[in-house]
Amino acid sequence: MKRISVEKVYQLMNQVFVRLGVPEIDAKICADVLIESDLRGIESHGVGRLMMYYDRIKAGIQSPVTKIDIINDFNAVAVWDGNHGMGHVISKQAMQSALDKAKKFGIGCVTVRNSTHYGICGYYAKMACKQNMIGISMTNARPSIAPLFGVSPQLGTNPICFGAPSDKSYDFIYDAATSISQRGKVEQLAREDKSTPEGWAIDENGNPYTDSHKLLVDLVKGKASMIGLGGMAEETGGHKGYGLAVMVEILSAALQSGSFMHQLSGWQDDERIPYKLGHIFIALDIEKFTDLADFKRITGEIMTQLQNSKKHPGNDRIWIAGEKEYYKELEIRKKGIPINNSLQKNLMIMINDLELDDYRNLFKFY
Repeated sequence: MKRISVEKVYQLMNQVFVRLGVPEIDAKICADVLIESDLRGIESHGVGRLMMYYDRIKAGIQSPVTKIDIINDFNAVAVWDGNHGMGHVISKQAMQSALDKAKKFGIGCVTVRNSTHYGICGYYAKMACKQNMIGISMTNARPSIAPLFGVSPQLGTNPICFGAPSDKSYDFIYDAATSISQRGKVEQLAREDKSTPEGWAIDENGNPYTDSHKLLVDLVKGKASMIGLGGMAEETGGHKGYGLAVMVEILSAALQSGSFMHQLSGWQDDERIPYKLGHIFIALDIEKFTDLADFKRITGEIMTQLQNSKKHPGNDRIWIAGEKEYYKELEIRKKGIPINNSLQKNLMIMINDLELDDYRNLFKFY
């Protein structure tokens, strides 16, 4: 494992997007979203995902130029169409539109259809926190999760993110898939040649699936599935994760007359096609409800009381959503972003293909 400075990794990602035809201002947005993931320690969605966008643009199923159509715009709500452009670009603009609407109406909601993978949900919720608002974002995704009592992938890992500003040095930002673990973490495990933990996925017969490399292949073939939050039984709360995944699917498809479930697979008649993802962005202007300082104080007190509550034996700390990520960012900015052998090989493929000569020596270290 070698560490490369945040600045250098950011510059590389920005240049890869530009060479792929993404306009410079949009390439910056894409790189911003990816680097935010690496800074928060979410390696599955940072520079490790760069190859995915490279592959999809090269395959012609994702447009490097993002054309946004406004389908409907009525006071506090709007529906946009992303025309299979860069998900990060339309999502940042949609979240900002929701924030602008919230500033005027107290609440703003923008839904998006025909988009692509938009990175981590937390990026968009954090945008709201920076503007002293509450931010909520959700997205559907290609089929990965089996419904409770099922064995075939039907729903995406469909993440939910909620962000709220606090009076602490970090905000409360809950960002999690509705599956036990997201597909991106399996991709990360595969890059590290590690097994998928038992309990994350099953094969078409309901047996545990732990071979990370084969799992990624069989998820596409429909022969394996990720497991929803709560596991495979009602007694452990499996119906809760399942229900939440369906909720996200509805909010990311039905409100905008978009695509859903197997329409998001990226395949049709053995041909690759755009993924046609849907997103939803919601903003709440806190000052339209209550005093901002009071909101931040109460939010901070809730966080502090939870952190200071009695610990389970063997544990010396209780964490709050957004706290670990805050400290991880301090570490990453100081030490750099970790790059393993497999990731380095992918980066070199892009560097060589796109003739990014200035980065060749920096990233050729294995």
